[in-house]
Amino acid sequence: MRNVLILNGTHPTPHAPGRLNRAFTERATAWLTARGHDVRQTIVAEKYDIDAEIEKHQWADTVIAQFPVNWMGVPWTFKKYMDEVYTAGMDGRLATGDGRSAQAPDEDYGMGGLLGDTGYMLSVTFNAPRAAFDNPADAFLQGRSVDDLLGHVHLTYRFLGLRPLPSFSAHDVVKNPQIEADFARFDAHLAQVFKESAHVAA
Repeated sequence: MRNVLILNGTHPTPHAPGRLNRAFTERATAWLTARGHDVRQTIVAEKYDIDAEIEKHQWADTVIAQFPVNWMGVPWTFKKYMDEVYTAGMDGRLATGDGRSAQAPDEDYGMGGLLGDTGYMLSVTFNAPRAAFDNPADAFLQGRSVDDLLGHVHLTYRFLGLRPLPSFSAHDVVKNPQIEADFARFDAHLAQVFKESAHVAA
């Protein structure tokens, strides 16, 4: 059994109220709970307690960050959550500074994280089609992968010491949605990740 924290990073707007990312969050919760995992959720667009969020990260064996990619990054309320919660956790609860020491000020930057036993998984939704990624001929992304585009999010979690698990992405969710197929792929992805996660934990 694993302790799993799911962060719903959606910022609801009239144009995009967040139904799909909420559905992925609830689907992951149901899937994991049915298999004996203990799941907690945070909806970052709602009111949260910073100290309680830090405690959730300390409790978790795995963190799932579920969010729509807005303007090539996380929604602003999710960035606000990171700024508030992760900065507060730099007091020795999530990290001990940035990893450097006075004796070696140029070494080990970003290696002060304390959550080395915790894995994280990014699960994201895009308007961009899947064919735009990993494609050197694409004029916009120029060969970048999903994980390349979200490198800043990966570095945020690396800064806290978390270990990456395979990312999931749903594409073209506005102009050409394939939601049922995405849900089926998501279930299969969870089965792969949590089998791997349990193996690592063992």
